[in-house]
Amino acid sequence: MFRIWLTITALLLFPVSAQSAAPKDWSRTVSITGEGAYVIGNPDAKNRLVEYVSYTCSHCADFVRDGTAPLKSGWVKQGLMSIEVRNFVRDRYDLTAALLARCGGKDKFFGNHEAILGAYDVWLDKVRAHAQMAAATPSGEDRPAQLIDMADKTGLFTLLQKRGVSLAQAKACIADPQAMEAVVAMTKKGVEQNKVTGTPSFLLNGKLLSAHSWDALRPMLPAPAN
Repeated sequence: MFRIWLTITALLLFPVSAQSAAPKDWSRTVSITGEGAYVIGNPDAKNRLVEYVSYTCSHCADFVRDGTAPLKSGWVKQGLMSIEVRNFVRDRYDLTAALLARCGGKDKFFGNHEAILGAYDVWLDKVRAHAQMAAATPSGEDRPAQLIDMADKTGLFTLLQKRGVSLAQAKACIADPQAMEAVVAMTKKGVEQNKVTGTPSFLLNGKLLSAHSWDALRPMLPAPAN
């Protein structure tokens, strides 16, 4: 009877949930590098995957659709690998989307990133229409005003508003000179230092891979968690 009482007392004082805490879900951890790139996962993970992305790239949209969920569940969640997203800007529409993806900082970035690429087909149709109109109507506006007009006409403002980013916040993100500098610098580093020629491109532990899709990347990754 005494032993049973001790057991009951121990369970009351030290419940099972406290005795064996659930493993940390690293897919909820987001950080930002000194260069302004966003990282999801354990910052001290043994393996580090870098993805160079363009928001006007259909293959980047395909990669987010096919690879995001398995990467998070098989590698990132358990802390086996972190993923760093760097911008590789190809045109002014891509630049506009890149600046908007950063709205809200690390708490919003990956959601914005996935939402923009998830809606690729919808907003790219509007990009094509806007590009034709812009070509026929030369503008003397400064760059922020031009990018704001692009975001408005292509539906990017509406997309961000659905994610809780106000119109005023979105306009401020587009006009942020530090964000602009970071995005352009990442592109320059991709070309000059990492020899990136297209998107999506990947570096695994500092080595540029010959993969540009989830199907090609998957076999090059370390073994996932069981």
